[in-house]
Amino acid sequence: MRSKPQLGASLYVPATHPDLVAIAAGEKLADIRSLIFCTEDAVADADLSRALKNLQVALRQLRPRDGYFRFVRARSPAILGHLISRPGIDAVDGFVLPKVTADNIEHYMGQMPATSRHWVMPTLETREVFQDADMQYLVRLMDAAPWRDRIHSLRIGGNDLLSLLHMRRPRGRTIYETPVGHVIARLATTFIPYGFSLSAPVFEHFDDTETLGREIEVDLNHGLVGKTAIHPTQVPFIENHYRVDQKDLETALRILNHDAPGVFKLHQSMCEPATHRPWARSILDAARCFGCN
Repeated sequence: MRSKPQLGASLYVPATHPDLVAIAAGEKLADIRSLIFCTEDAVADADLSRALKNLQVALRQLRPRDGYFRFVRARSPAILGHLISRPGIDAVDGFVLPKVTADNIEHYMGQMPATSRHWVMPTLETREVFQDADMQYLVRLMDAAPWRDRIHSLRIGGNDLLSLLHMRRPRGRTIYETPVGHVIARLATTFIPYGFSLSAPVFEHFDDTETLGREIEVDLNHGLVGKTAIHPTQVPFIENHYRVDQKDLETALRILNHDAPGVFKLHQSMCEPATHRPWARSILDAARCFGCN
């Protein structure tokens, strides 16, 4: 199994963006670790043809860089099949698959050659997400699939889920202060135990950093890794919250030490390596990627 890169805050860029070619070439937004070129909800139906042509030009300018990741959000299985054969697609790290269900994920994966090295990130954002049985069936299907190791993580489509409830995120409220909050908790307990990472939903009010900060803290408390961003200024703000507390790093290192006792006290907390190792590994991964406070 390949090592999964930490994506941090993934910035969505519509494929209709006038600077898409310059962004792909690294002339703009070059310091953002994770970009997702979107051909789905961020592109109106009437603009799809222009978006795909714009993306095709941009792909020719894309150059892989160590530690930086570029994905394409395919609009549908048919669009994924179109994209997978385009020149320059090998420079893309993978694809975001929107509105994934147990009924369509095989159609998405069937568009990609078995030899493909692209990661995929299915997005949970349909009415099936509200049904426990549907999510339990989906996690078992993915866990047993021959393409299971190509799944980087699962993205949670918060705005689509709110839309299904005829809602929009209220200002000054985190996603966890809406009916979708308990859904995210259930997704965490359904998918994470099977080894699937979950990425947190977008926060659309990019002038409200106080609420965004509160939401990120709850994201982390739910075990979510990474978050969708819709404005470049959100990216450093989000990733600063992923920096690891020095005491947590010290604790994680002690827990992972092969000579660690079965239980010990550190920083006025009980440490039990048998149960705390997964947390400790996640702390080390975050420290390597985002640094420490």
